[in-house]
Amino acid sequence: MADGQTGASRARGVLARIRRERGVLIGAAAVIVFIWLLFEIEEKDIFRLDAAAYYLIVVNMRQPWLTPIMRTLSDLATPIVLVVMLLMVEEFAPGRRPGLCAAVNLVLATLLNQGLKYLIQRPRPAGYRLATVSGYSFPSGHSMAAMAFYGLLIWMVWRYEKDEFVKWLGVLGFGAVIVLVGFSRIYLGVHYASDVLAGFCASIAWLAVYTKLVAPYLMGEPASPSSGPSRPAR
Repeated sequence: MADGQTGASRARGVLARIRRERGVLIGAAAVIVFIWLLFEIEEKDIFRLDAAAYYLIVVNMRQPWLTPIMRTLSDLATPIVLVVMLLMVEEFAPGRRPGLCAAVNLVLATLLNQGLKYLIQRPRPAGYRLATVSGYSFPSGHSMAAMAFYGLLIWMVWRYEKDEFVKWLGVLGFGAVIVLVGFSRIYLGVHYASDVLAGFCASIAWLAVYTKLVAPYLMGEPASPSSGPSRPAR
């Protein structure tokens, strides 16, 4: 009986640890997917994924009425929109310095994106673009910015919002924005599907680190890890 109780206690301890460290585990999985995509690109084996996305989205979905919508969705990850969103975060989000927290996150994620692009230097798709762009393609900057910025907002809502309806509304709403920004970049022909997926993975891995080490401090959480998240007064 004692051995059974000990085993059950250990199992509960492992599950509790997994729940505490789920962000780290998700980040590690994102790194693995990113590395896989990178190797696939180097070996020229990613063509089937990108070709399938091109055929499905670019060939079969492009419509005159849909293109302006896709341009608008893509703009949700442009600097001017993100700056406006930063001001709104500073004004309405809980925590000690939510605007600074979101701004530092976005700047560092952007620098990470530029560094990765410089190292990998994958050319952009050619021949079917609906937008004028420059620079390298992998990973997608818009996708990384969307996942880093709106993903942090998801973390904030999930961690600090008490109303369950508002919490889920925020998570689903910001999640939809992230997906649609990435989709719009493929639709507009400025990125391969693998660029978008890699951008998402890179920012997920980045957020796993940022929300573990930096964001709680900027949001004014207690230093003790046992005290749990709080909702600091503004």
